[in-house]
Amino acid sequence: MSFDISKERILAGMEKMNSCGTRLTGSKGHAEFIEYLKDEINKMGIRIFSDPFYFNRWEEKESSIEIIDGGENINIPVSSAYPYSGETPESGITEELVYVDDITDIPKINGKIAVFEISNVNFIPSEVAFDKRSSYPEDVVLPDKYEGPVITSFVQCFNGVISKLNKAKAVILIWKGLHDDCVKGQYLSFILGYQKIPMLWVTETDGKKVIEAAKEHKSAKFVLTAHTEENAFTESFYCILKGKNPKETVIVNTHTDGTNCVEENGAIALLELMRNLKDAELERTHIFVFTTGHFRLPRFKDIRTGSFQSASRWLAMHRDLWDGVGSHFKCVANLTLEHMGCKEWRDVDGEYKYTGQPEVELVYTGNKFVDKLYIDTVKERKTVRTMTLRGHNALHFGEGQNFFTMGIPEISLVPAPYYLCVVSDSHEMEKFDLDLMAEQTETFAKLIEKIEHISAKELGRSDGYSIVKARSVSGGTDFTLKGIAKKVKAKIKI
Repeated sequence: MSFDISKERILAGMEKMNSCGTRLTGSKGHAEFIEYLKDEINKMGIRIFSDPFYFNRWEEKESSIEIIDGGENINIPVSSAYPYSGETPESGITEELVYVDDITDIPKINGKIAVFEISNVNFIPSEVAFDKRSSYPEDVVLPDKYEGPVITSFVQCFNGVISKLNKAKAVILIWKGLHDDCVKGQYLSFILGYQKIPMLWVTETDGKKVIEAAKEHKSAKFVLTAHTEENAFTESFYCILKGKNPKETVIVNTHTDGTNCVEENGAIALLELMRNLKDAELERTHIFVFTTGHFRLPRFKDIRTGSFQSASRWLAMHRDLWDGVGSHFKCVANLTLEHMGCKEWRDVDGEYKYTGQPEVELVYTGNKFVDKLYIDTVKERKTVRTMTLRGHNALHFGEGQNFFTMGIPEISLVPAPYYLCVVSDSHEMEKFDLDLMAEQTETFAKLIEKIEHISAKELGRSDGYSIVKARSVSGGTDFTLKGIAKKVKAKIKI
């Protein structure tokens, strides 16, 4: 095969996607983006199969916090609203602020506005979440502690439940230990169901004013109104490019809902791959899957396929295309593309800025064979900073998890920049690298070509989660008996 991966087409797709605005699940912008994708596929002459869904949608409309200080109200900028948290009347609520410093303060929040500090989760060893397979170049490492806004919001997501049980009227969550510019606009956390209690995020700097007011028993006016829609429409869709082999499929997937230019731009890359493959003589049937619901996982996950991602619903609905039972197709490999072209932005000497490097490409590989296949392929690239991983301790981020848990050997690209879930006017385009996304797209085109010539037996099955023990992703001691013994031996020598 010969491939023509066009940076101009990719950029045009990105600009069209950004013109749709924020593409939260089932929103107007999301629907417009899906229509654009389908129009482009129709132009290719490829048939589209659609799976419609209906769900109860929630989206922030207006939010504000004002501390009442005598006759003067002090405005506290809202960093973002907690998705699907709850809402107030349009007039808001006015109640005393209660700072929850420790567990003894929790009973005091009854009927009040609870105030919690949410500290950056920078105490969890990265090896709890990640098990390294390979890296290229070899010196690529992750921080020794897994941290950042996404994992922090996921781990510390219990404050709404505590507040609801203790009958608080509303909740203010204060980011702590993360740069103010990093946390503004974060659409987090999106993994919970409707909370029925309004919650707003503020930055650490602005949060200090809230804490001070709470300690002085001051009140605040809290507003969070939302647009709600019952039976809102959204859809997943997929396309089939038929191959000569009547039994085997390769599934290439991403999701279509997202917050900015990298979350989620995988669909733009899928279009480019489809343009290059539509007229090719394929050995295997290739199925391109565009799912909805990644940002409404409580509604769209289907744990019958052992996963909590949006593609789990598609897998449960279309077993005839992958499970190999009876006359069903057998999926022999999966390629998942998410979060492409990411630059690395971090807090550097007190300033949140570009480090000059690409974000580390986190890539889950289903077994050692496809891991080597991926590493050998990225070595052909100009810009590469990648680490491959095995699903570990039942943790596996991104839409490739769905295939990994079903035994399908995956190669799943899922970088995790700090700005992944940010909603902003710029759509985070200052953090996007077009050349890198084009190279990543070409890598997956080459993988498709290579997999065409590899037997199902060689590709094998995914090897399942590793438990507890892990190869170090931070360059430290492997979390294995051998690694621990080596560390103890070194200590004894000292």
